Amino acid sequence: MTTDANTYDAIVVGSGISGGWAAKELTEKGLRVLVLERGQNIEHIKDYVNATKNPWDYPHRGGRTVAMEEAYPVLKRDYALNEKNLSYWASDKDSPYTEVKRFDWYRGYHVGGRSLMWGRQSYRWSDIDFEGNLKDGIAVDWPIRYADLAPWYDHVERHAGISGSHENLPQLPDGQFQPAMPLNCAEDMISQRVKKLFDGKRHIIPGRVANLTQPKPGRSQCQYRDACWLGCPYGAYFSTQSSTLPAAAKTGRLTLKPFAIVSEVLYDKDKKRATGVRVMDAVTEQMSDYSAPVIFLCASTLNSTWLLLRSATDVWPGGLGSSSGELGHNLMDHHFRVGAEGKIDGLEDKYTYGRRPNGFYIPRYRNLNGEKRPYLRGFGYQGGAGRDGWSRAVAELGVGGQFKDAMSQPGGWTIGATAFGEMLPNHANTVTIDQNRKDKWGLPVHKIDCATGENEALMRRDMANDMAELLDQAGVKDVKMYNAPCFPGMGIHEMGTARMGRDPKTSVLNSHNQVWDAPNVFVTDGSCMVSTACQNPSLTYMALTARAADFAVNELKRRNL
Repeated sequence: MTTDANTYDAIVVGSGISGGWAAKELTEKGLRVLVLERGQNIEHIKDYVNATKNPWDYPHRGGRTVAMEEAYPVLKRDYALNEKNLSYWASDKDSPYTEVKRFDWYRGYHVGGRSLMWGRQSYRWSDIDFEGNLKDGIAVDWPIRYADLAPWYDHVERHAGISGSHENLPQLPDGQFQPAMPLNCAEDMISQRVKKLFDGKRHIIPGRVANLTQPKPGRSQCQYRDACWLGCPYGAYFSTQSSTLPAAAKTGRLTLKPFAIVSEVLYDKDKKRATGVRVMDAVTEQMSDYSAPVIFLCASTLNSTWLLLRSATDVWPGGLGSSSGELGHNLMDHHFRVGAEGKIDGLEDKYTYGRRPNGFYIPRYRNLNGEKRPYLRGFGYQGGAGRDGWSRAVAELGVGGQFKDAMSQPGGWTIGATAFGEMLPNHANTVTIDQNRKDKWGLPVHKIDCATGENEALMRRDMANDMAELLDQAGVKDVKMYNAPCFPGMGIHEMGTARMGRDPKTSVLNSHNQVWDAPNVFVTDGSCMVSTACQNPSLTYMALTARAADFAVNELKRRNL
C-alpha cells in the first residue's frame, strides 16, 4: 500500500557510485529523497570491521577456503573471493544468474555498493570517445559531447577529490586535481626514458585516482595503507559512505532504506509517467509501494535494466523503455589481462615509500592522429613498479639463517602493466530475464549472453606486443608478455543495455538520461553508456548523474515531469 508516509519528491534505486551522487544532488537542491538499497547498511568507519587488521589476525591469513569456493562458484574465478571482505560481495547462492556464455558478474549488495571496493581510477572521456561511434559507423551516436559534460566533471572532481597530474593530452582531458601521487623512482626512470621514444606519443603518468592527497572536510588524506577494499576509516578515498551520503544526510532530506529490493517501476499509462516503485522487504518479504514524481535508477547496469524489463509490461511486453528494441542489448565491458612485465637493474639502493594504493597510467595512443590499425578504437595501460618481497621465496628450496636473512631483504625491481581495451557495442550481447530460475526471494534472475568479438581479438595483439616493446626499448630486462583468458564481466565495468541516444527509435534514454517512454525516470549508471572508451567509467557515471539531477530538478520546477 502507498501512504502519505511513502511519498517522496524523488526515489533513488541503488546506493553505489551513481546512487550516492543522485542522493546528494537531489537533496541539496531541496528534494525529499528516498534511497532504496537491496542489501545491508554499512556505516562509515563503524562497520569497516577489518580495516585495521593485520594479516595474522585472519584465520586463513586473508586467503580463501574450499568451503568459500563451493559457496561462491562465480566469485572464486578471480581475486574477489577472500576472507578479508567477503561480506562486501553478493552471494552467488542467494542471487544466481544464468550464463548463456561465460560472464563473470561481481556485485556488491549493500549501502555504498561497489564504491567501497572499486579501483578508484578516475579518468575523463574526450570527444575522441564521444564521437567514436559516429565516425566509425558503429551502433548509435552519443547524444552529448565533451563540452556537455566538462562542467560536471569539474563539479564531481572537486567534491570527490581526484589526485592526478596535468598532462595536456587531447585524448585524456585534465581535470580539477589534487596533487598527484608521485611515481616511484623506478617508474619515473622508465617514464623519462619513454618520453624520448616513440616520437613522444606514449606517456607514463601517475594514475588519476579518487584518493585524497590533501584533506577535505570530514576526510583525511591517504595514509598509503593500500587497504582500500576494506573500507577506509580515514575517508581518504571516495565512496558513498565517505562523501556523497554524508552530504545528502546533512540536508535533513534523506531517507535511506536498506534491505529494500525494488522489483518494479510503477507506470501510469494514461499519464505516461512512472508513479513510483514496488519494493520487497529482503527480510520479511512483505511488499510496499513508494511514490514520487522523479525516479533515478542507479542499481548498476544489469540490475537497472532488469528493473526496466519487468516494468510496464502491460503497455510494452519488453518492459519500460523497450519501444526501441534496444533495452537489454549492447552489453559491454573492458577486456584486459594482457600486457608485459620485466626486471629493472641499477636501483638496488632504492625502495618504495609506504604502500601507495595506485600505479601509473599510459593513456591511449593507438588509432589517433590519422593512424589506422587493423581494429577500431584503442587501449590504455595500468601498471606499476616495485621490489619483490619475501613471498618470492620457494619454501622448499631454502632453509637456515642465511636464507631467512636474504628473504628479510627486498628483492629485485620489477615493472609491468596490463592493458584495458575498448569493447565495441554489439546488439547481440544481451541481458534478458530467465523466468524459469528464481533467486532466494522468488524473483526471476538475469540471463546474460555476451562475448567479445574479432575487433577485441585483433586489439589484444597490440596490447601485449606494445607493452613488451615499450619496456624493452626503455631498458627493462627479461621482458615477458602475457595474454590470459578474459571474459566479459571480469573488468567489473559492465556497461550498456539501456543506452542513450538521439532518437527514441534506436535508444532507451535521451541526452539527459531520461527514459524516452517515461520522462520522469532517469537512468544514470553504467546501463546508459553508448560505448566504453578504454578509460575506467566511474567518473563519467558521476558526472552524468550530477548533470541529470540538475536537469530533473529544473524540469520538476517547470512542471514538465
